Amino acid sequence: MPTCSFCGNNYGVGTGMTFVQKSGKILRFCSAKCEKNMLKLGRKARNLKWTKHYVKGE
Repeated sequence: MPTCSFCGNNYGVGTGMTFVQKSGKILRFCSAKCEKNMLKLGRKARNLKWTKHYVKGE
């Protein structure tokens, strides 16, 4: 099961998106919501409560 690079959730095979950066780093996203938050809006997963990477108090 692949893991989303932004929110940390597992998603099924055959779903989601794979984005390859120019540096060769592979980013996997479970939904368009995660992709837009990371790439287009430039948000950090640590600051959003709905992600598994959320850190309280920072």
